[in-house]
Amino acid sequence: MTDYSHTNPLVDPAAVSGWLEAIPKPIAITGGTGFVGSHLVDTLCAAGVEPRVLVRDADHPRWIGDAPVVWCKGSLGDADSLARLVDGAGTVLHLAGVVRAGRAADFDRGNRVGTANLMAAMAEAAASARLVHVSSLAAAGPSPQPEGVGPEVEPAPISWYGQSKLAAELEARSRGGDGWWTIVRPPAIYGPRDTDVFEFFRMARRGLIALPAGERWLSVAWVGDVVQSIVAAAAGEAGRIYHIGESEPVLLDRLLEEICEAGGVTARMVTVPPRLVSAIGAVGSALQRVGWRRLALTGDKTRELLARHWTAQTVESMEILGVRAVTSFAEGAATTWDWYRERGWLK
Repeated sequence: MTDYSHTNPLVDPAAVSGWLEAIPKPIAITGGTGFVGSHLVDTLCAAGVEPRVLVRDADHPRWIGDAPVVWCKGSLGDADSLARLVDGAGTVLHLAGVVRAGRAADFDRGNRVGTANLMAAMAEAAASARLVHVSSLAAAGPSPQPEGVGPEVEPAPISWYGQSKLAAELEARSRGGDGWWTIVRPPAIYGPRDTDVFEFFRMARRGLIALPAGERWLSVAWVGDVVQSIVAAAAGEAGRIYHIGESEPVLLDRLLEEICEAGGVTARMVTVPPRLVSAIGAVGSALQRVGWRRLALTGDKTRELLARHWTAQTVESMEILGVRAVTSFAEGAATTWDWYRERGWLK
């Protein structure tokens, strides 16, 4: 079975070697056990870098259990663990955050407050370190046109998640003195280990895909391209915001067709009235507030799902970063299908 690890990373370390040479070390990472963060850690370790990784439970670090890293047990709410994580660090890659929650306050605590805590720790123990803050297109908000929004556009987030990510960006940008920061905003990210876009793959495998009525365009990003963009951003200019991902937006219907084609499956697409989508999301939020986890649809996610166009203008950002060999969705989706099937997530 093909799997990914620090000995077989999704992103070849040769693809980031030039940038890595320019990045001050040690490198500290939050969110290193997650979907994107684990692939980032795999590549860094394969390149001979021993990153420090913030982890809640070092005995259960998910995808990177055997990676040669320095574990810093704790969380974004623990000042002592953050101090250990960043003490003397040359570069901090901040990927951790809350993606799903039942209340606005929970998003704020996990994203804005967590980032503020990290900034306080860096001010004390790593004042001159570089910071790459991995945000989200949700912080910018949806685009009124299919062509997408650029990083220079005034943000207009519509969800609690997006608002908290924008607030976290402001915390990152507030670094004083010699504080070095840059921000990357990926759109929907897919690839091996993902559990969000995975829902579309699962519906395709079952032969029935439900999607909200209306024309919707979106931008997507292959996880390997996101990893490269994060490393490139750390080696680039300070004080920039980058929109990353594929250069051309795609119609949601066509994206779902490409998922089916890449997996060799056929599926019927049915449209769902927005009111019904909202009602399902409301039920999901209620369940989440009483303790349910990993729900695919909540009220906050519904607000994002019903927006017209989640599209970004990425060409200029990717050119500045120097990330040129962007993976096509057809190629990435085929690789993702293979991984889901080999892991038994899909048949």
